[in-house]
This record gives sequence, structure tokens and C-alpha cells, in this order.
Amino acid sequence: MAPAPSVAAPSVTAQWCARQGWPVLPLTPGRKTPAANCDACRRPGHTVDGCACRAAGRWCHSFRAATLDTELISQWWAINPHFGVGVACGPANLVVIDIDAHQDRHLPPRDRLLPGIGISEHVDLAGVTTGFHTLAILAALAGQPTPAQDATTLRVRTPSGGMHVWYRATDSRCWQCSTGSTGGRALAWQVDVRAHGGYIIAPGTTTPAGTYTAIGTVRRPAPLPAWLAADLERTGHAPAARPPAPRPGPSRARQAVIEAGGGRDRAGRVLTGVLTDVAACGAVAEGAGFTDKLNRAAFTAGGLVAGGHISYEVAHETLLQTAELARPGQQRRAAQIIRSGMDAGSRHPLHLEGRP
Repeated sequence: MAPAPSVAAPSVTAQWCARQGWPVLPLTPGRKTPAANCDACRRPGHTVDGCACRAAGRWCHSFRAATLDTELISQWWAINPHFGVGVACGPANLVVIDIDAHQDRHLPPRDRLLPGIGISEHVDLAGVTTGFHTLAILAALAGQPTPAQDATTLRVRTPSGGMHVWYRATDSRCWQCSTGSTGGRALAWQVDVRAHGGYIIAPGTTTPAGTYTAIGTVRRPAPLPAWLAADLERTGHAPAARPPAPRPGPSRARQAVIEAGGGRDRAGRVLTGVLTDVAACGAVAEGAGFTDKLNRAAFTAGGLVAGGHISYEVAHETLLQTAELARPGQQRRAAQIIRSGMDAGSRHPLHLEGRP
């Protein structure tokens, strides 16, 4: 089925999503599944760990390949203009409530309609047939309107009659995915959750069944409501609290420079200062100026390399490690910032006094 004239081309949709800060991945034309892996990645025993495809700019391994790189996005959709558009929820900081509308007259056991909430045998469930109903009941128990009617956030009607309700996570918890019709982690029957470890189909994407169509005029996700976050936590969608990962401190950054055989004094202090600023972003979920600080650190490192104070390899690797600890899961974005910053800094060599 060809897209309606009012529907943007997939490449345009993909670029628009990237501008919102939502990493995108190509979907198989006419389907809801990610584009196929390359031959090497389809071989038995191959895993994403150590796979070179992401660094090479290929779309293998589903949402793990999602990118904000506009040039790479252009390349992918130039290869196949009919690719659909998926958004990796975790890196985009999204929690999407996926409501199904299967009109199922065969309800599961009552303890699976709203996991963790008992429903008495005296309650008549004759009218409960879709996820719209179970989500409305869950919201009513919290004294809140159902997310399906939340006009303050991006809502997308699916071709099957369901709905995707997009929210933005407001804290550092890595909300987890679930399928609402299983016996494991679940929010409600026929209500799925798309978050870390999953992807969602972008509005405007068309399949043979129809187009994923945004409802109303709102095109941005609203903050995840507190009552819904509480229910997600109650139903196991938030991982157990873990101690924070160790952050690279001044001694670690300085030691990396020293082990490279250069920059033992002032160069080490200069690099340590900018790396510490990047590492400090790890304590703040957003609003820490991570991009600017990483770019500044990369520019400085490029100048140190050009001035002969440190090797390119050590500077590049130390920047990558620091960025990964500060913003886990954003390797491609960080690598782009580092590459651009170091290239710019290399045109302005730093000449430091006291060089050995």
C-alpha cells in the first residue's frame, strides 16, 4: 500500500525523529520488524557483543543500531526508501504505553487482568474486551483519567485500532519493557510497555495494514505521570536499585595520560579537568550540558594530540570510556561528538610550558 499524499516519506519521518533526540532504526518495508541483519550477523553463534557492524554504520541488531546521525540516516533510507521507521525507546528516554484492541471475549484469569490487583468474582467483567478497558480500570483505581484520553502527550493510533501513548521518563530509572498478555512482568491485560530494550514504530510509518497516525495536534511526549510511574514500579518495570557505577576521576584520567608516555605534568592536568567535567554529568539525568562538555573535552584533547603531548589513541579511548560511564548506551552519539571535537581541536595545537 502506497503512503497517502499527506504522509511524509519515511526518510523525512526518520530525520524528524532524530531531531527530537529519538534514535531511529530502519524497519523491514511493509512490516513492523527491524531490517534484517547482514549475512555475518545471521550466522549461528553470532552475538552483538564485539560485532563490528555498528561501528561500520550498518543497521544490524535491531534497536541497538539506532542512531541520531543524520548522514547515516540518509544513507540507510537511500539504500531502501521504503524502510519503515522505528524509535529505540531506551536511548530516547521514552516510555510508551501500547494499548491493544483485539476484542478478545476469552478473558485470562482475573489475577492477570491487572497484575497484583485482585478482582472479586462478584465484579461483572462482561464489557472488558480490550486493553483500553483494563487501562481505564487501572487509571480509575488511581483516581486518574486513562492515558488513552491524555491529550497533553503524543498519542498514535495504530492500524489495528490500538493506540501508542508516548511519555518521557523524568528520572534516571531504566524502565523495562513488558507484554500485557503474559504471565510475567505486565501492567495490564492487552497493554504492553515499550521502554529500555525495545522500540516503537514512529508516527507516520505505513504498513499494508495502514498508517500509524498521530492523534490531535500534540507531537511531543509529556512527562510520565507520577501515578503511572508508581504502577510501573509496582508491577516490576523498574530494575532493582544498584550502586552507581564508578566514575572516572582525576587520578584515572591522569594515569591514562602518564601511561601513554607523555603529558605527565600540565597536559595531564588539562585533560583531567575537562574529563572530570564530562564524568560529573553521570550524576544528573538531564540538563547537565553533556554534549557541550564532551565536545569541549574532545576539542582540548585534539589540541593536546596536535601539540605532541599525548597520543591520539589514548586520548580517544579515554574520552570514549568517560562518555560511556557518564551516559551509558549512547556510544554512537558520543563517538560522533568526540570525532568532531578532536578534528576541530587538532587545527589548534596546544603549546604547553614545561613539556618534558
